[in-house]
Amino acid sequence: MFYHGYDNYLNIAFPEDEIRPVSCLPLSRNENNPDNIGANDVLGNYSLTLIDTLSTLAVLASSPPGSLRQRDPFKDFQHGVQLLVQQYGDGSNGPDGQGIRAKGFDVDSKVQVFETVIRGVGGLLSAHLFAIGDLPIRGYRPEWNTFDTRFGIFWPNGFRYDGQLLRLAADLGERLLPAFISPTGIPYPRVNLRYGIPFYSNSPLYQDPDSAECKINRSGEEEITENCSAGAGSLVLEFVTLSRLTGDPRFEHAAKRAFWEIWNRRSSIGLVGSGIDAETGLWTSGTTGIGAGVDSFFEYAFKSHILLSGLDRPKRNDSSYYPFSDPSRGSIRDEDDDPDAFLRMWQTAHAAVKRHLLRDLQHPHYLNVHVNSGSPMAYWIDSLSAYYPGLLALAGEMEDAVSMNLLYVALWDRFSALPERWSTITGEVEGGLGWWPGRPELIESNYHLYQATKDPWYLHVGEMILKDTKRRCWVPCGWAGLQDVRTGELADRMESFFLGETTKYLFLLFDETHPLNSLDAPFVFSTEGHPLMVRERGRRFSKKNEQGEAAVNDAICPIPALPPSPFTPSTVAARDDLFHAASLARLYEKVNNSVSLEIQNERQPHSFYPWTLPPELIPTNGTSSKLLKSSAFEIHFPHNPNSDLASQLNNIIRMDEGLVVQHLEGVKLSLAFDSASNGGPAPSKHSNTLRIETIGNLPLGRDERVFFKKDAFKGFSDPRFTKVVDEVGADLYVEVNNDNEDEKQKASNDEDTPQSLEEIDQAITPETLSNTYQSMISVINKLGLPRDLYNMALRQLATSNPISRTSTSSKSQRETTYHRLSAISASGIGACPLPEGNDDFSTTPPDNNDQHPSTSKPNSKSKHVDPQPHLPWTSIYLSDETCHEPLQPSSLPSENQVIIIRRGSCSFSDKLANIPMFRASKTTQSSHSTKQSSSLQLVVIVSDGDELEIRPLLDQIQRTPAGLPRPNPIPMVMVPGGDETYELLRRAKGVGLKRRWSVRSQGGWVRNAIVI
Repeated sequence: MFYHGYDNYLNIAFPEDEIRPVSCLPLSRNENNPDNIGANDVLGNYSLTLIDTLSTLAVLASSPPGSLRQRDPFKDFQHGVQLLVQQYGDGSNGPDGQGIRAKGFDVDSKVQVFETVIRGVGGLLSAHLFAIGDLPIRGYRPEWNTFDTRFGIFWPNGFRYDGQLLRLAADLGERLLPAFISPTGIPYPRVNLRYGIPFYSNSPLYQDPDSAECKINRSGEEEITENCSAGAGSLVLEFVTLSRLTGDPRFEHAAKRAFWEIWNRRSSIGLVGSGIDAETGLWTSGTTGIGAGVDSFFEYAFKSHILLSGLDRPKRNDSSYYPFSDPSRGSIRDEDDDPDAFLRMWQTAHAAVKRHLLRDLQHPHYLNVHVNSGSPMAYWIDSLSAYYPGLLALAGEMEDAVSMNLLYVALWDRFSALPERWSTITGEVEGGLGWWPGRPELIESNYHLYQATKDPWYLHVGEMILKDTKRRCWVPCGWAGLQDVRTGELADRMESFFLGETTKYLFLLFDETHPLNSLDAPFVFSTEGHPLMVRERGRRFSKKNEQGEAAVNDAICPIPALPPSPFTPSTVAARDDLFHAASLARLYEKVNNSVSLEIQNERQPHSFYPWTLPPELIPTNGTSSKLLKSSAFEIHFPHNPNSDLASQLNNIIRMDEGLVVQHLEGVKLSLAFDSASNGGPAPSKHSNTLRIETIGNLPLGRDERVFFKKDAFKGFSDPRFTKVVDEVGADLYVEVNNDNEDEKQKASNDEDTPQSLEEIDQAITPETLSNTYQSMISVINKLGLPRDLYNMALRQLATSNPISRTSTSSKSQRETTYHRLSAISASGIGACPLPEGNDDFSTTPPDNNDQHPSTSKPNSKSKHVDPQPHLPWTSIYLSDETCHEPLQPSSLPSENQVIIIRRGSCSFSDKLANIPMFRASKTTQSSHSTKQSSSLQLVVIVSDGDELEIRPLLDQIQRTPAGLPRPNPIPMVMVPGGDETYELLRRAKGVGLKRRWSVRSQGGWVRNAIVI
């Protein structure tokens, strides 16, 4: 397979970049259409296929003698190196540096940085490592000698290798460095190998339109500054290797800084976007996944940890850091040079991916979701994401790796290739994107899984891929890609990665004795399939880092699973979820034309895969576990025919914290039983936790919350969605006058203006928004645009139209602060219900005849200036532990609405028994006002510590100091905070208690429904 493509390339297309295998012509850059980035991003006029193929020749060179008939891959490898040097020189500045085509890579080609690094720089470095013996070739023991005053490794073909490939890699890398001169350190997506980046207007290297190239491209459009996370962040392996081999730290620094700049912009839920602007650092796409745009970013996080493990940190010489010595261009932290930092990042990133992208209905697969909320955005998977099971296998996540890989194998079995995109909803090719250009991702994962498990199932998967490719893609002049996997239409292109990566992984899969398969060294395959390693003497591996802390990686690679019975040699073929993947792929609906008629008749309906699986590997008593299906159900609240259209349109608002529902009228909810913990049991109707999955047509992220106003439930009664009061938790509000001069000094105008996004969100009301900003935020919410736009609008609003929480009262009035404390109610036979009808109060003062509800968080505070208390209970008495004698005078509970008692020294029942008997008065309400009772309403116990771990237990019925049963039991709550809370309550001029509410449905709690 390899030589059919390689020989045709050399004979027909070399020294051009690629070959057109159908038309048997060379393929080079499209000079007539420079904006054809599909070809020009990759094809740089530097014999790309040869560079991308050299490492495959080196891998084939370890074949057992005679196994490749009359071919000698080692001689072909040496000959390929010689051909490349003849065309582009030896990478030096002398006369030998000039080749037939160019001096190094001094060519007028605008190429994509990412593709040039992984194919060009990576291919040259990997071939160099094989040439000098750092990577193994069976039987090759290179020796450095001097002959006729020339020093190097002398090969049988007469060629002297003295590091030409490394020098060429450095030349190519040097030409890519200008792309990193951006305001953020994130590289621009493209660079001209001769002129650099004169076409980005905000770069210091920008030239005016009279220069060779300018910011306006030939189509008349502004040059694109958008890069993808994979393209900008997947350069570490190649550039670290280049820096360590050359001693030039600039490459490593540039790649690492770009990597961390992207990671540091992750969303609050830990997700990385697929597109990012190199100049602004803002996400250009709100969608993310594990495939195109972000794939190799995750891959390089884990593999960078492997490559760097045990190495010294790079040497830094500021004088050699041009163009990175300018402090305004930023740098990276010392801890970001730590190999363990990459491992920690991978672990954090994978946890977020698993939490927010994984869907396990029918069979586990990953969706595309919104980067900020985790809400589903697209229900397709792409062929690029097939690499992820292999990455999970490298990271030791074997169960997830094996399970996830089943779906991609089933899809290949169905289409005899992997379509670029496939819809999990329709089961068909998504959006007409049905091509397969010979991608290696599934083969790569299959190789890693076989190395980890040695399960013969993967050998037969490789056999299926090999046979299907030979049958569908062979043409006389090479291997053609498939333009449409459904029809078999061919694409007239053989991508360089087909020989550089696809054939390499297939070969290594079947050659179990290959030196790379047993190499005990920290080497990695790049995302282009090039083996890379830094052979640095004195690697130090320790279970502790430099600070003496335990190493971050305490994971181990699990032992391969044993077959379920001695007569079943394949554990994968006997898995009880094998048919789950077949069901999701709709494999049973199609007859695979690759399979002989005899096998088809034996296996109808078509559900076993791969189709090359021999009957002896199919378990005779195999079983399938129950297929996981959605437990979702819908609730549709009726419309009110008298409501106006505006209230219906503005009913649901999407904010950073989640969705806010003003009322339930006309709302359609989809709920499902759910496991709230990541990696928990599969959802089932026996679970006592539910989650709102969609509101109307809006799908929600796994942790996205829905806020319902308490009054929204009025007039609606549905036993499947009921508001219930929390019998345990409540919020205690405390209103305090700030008499302390230091606190008065802190209450400056800056504090009165909201500074954080959270404070701005809390302060925004329709009255405080100008029409312009209100319209802007409305459009952003309704269109689901990136949250960065919303945040920018809020910040602009904060600076141009400040919102103050301080009322316009006289300056002589004292500032008042509201604090909210988490409270927990009592339990036991002595407990009684908390007071009712006292939580209809506001912690925001009247201003301009308006009153807005407080949205402050627990244990937070808000400020205003107002002499009158706004909380219902204003008579407060502070006591000590109240254990030894009744409170005096006996009129205390009749004259105070709240009594504060410290926890400790006696039981809670004893504390209440020392409160004198009193005649309880009731709170009265009229149509105009509420008159609060003047007698005791609540006892507050102040506990030490910052958290409430248990409810206070009243193990006896409440009694008076005389020992008689108390006719009017006293409500009691406990709050944390110790002395700090006690001092706060001592200064209180008002106290109020708000009940907490939650939502129940079908006997379970709706975990993402919040009542406010």
